[in-house]
Amino acid sequence: MLFTWAEFWNLQNAELWVGVGLILFFAILVAAGVPKLIAGHLDATATKIQGELDEATRLRTEAEALLKQIRAEKAEAEAQAAQMLAAAEADARIMETEAKAKLEESLTRRQALAEQRIAQAEAQATAEVKAAAADLAARAAEQILAARLAGQTKDPLVDAAIAQIGSRLN
Repeated sequence: MLFTWAEFWNLQNAELWVGVGLILFFAILVAAGVPKLIAGHLDATATKIQGELDEATRLRTEAEALLKQIRAEKAEAEAQAAQMLAAAEADARIMETEAKAKLEESLTRRQALAEQRIAQAEAQATAEVKAAAADLAARAAEQILAARLAGQTKDPLVDAAIAQIGSRLN
């Protein structure tokens, strides 16, 4: 079925009345201010979205500044840790050197003390050997002289010399 303009303008045509109703509907909407309402609503939504975008931008800027600050603090903390580690290593080397020096000093002191004790023991042993030898020599001399004199009469000079031998050797 072909459509012509003459048929459209016929008052019996339903399509004409649908078109007129549609035009009246749009006219009523315009008269009621619906486009302004829609535009206002769209403007409010756009303003809200723009505010949220501005807030997001502000938050992003703050987050970037905070991230920069945290990175700087991290770098500072790492530098401090490196300094503390270097100081601890230096202290450990100093303590090691001091400990070695104290150990060597202690060993030297103990060695000197041991040598001194050995010398004392040697001196004491030498003195004991000399005393024992002198004692033995005195007894032997006494026995020898007693045996020689047993055949002779008593001589007071020999008796005095024998008595003095024991005291002189000690």
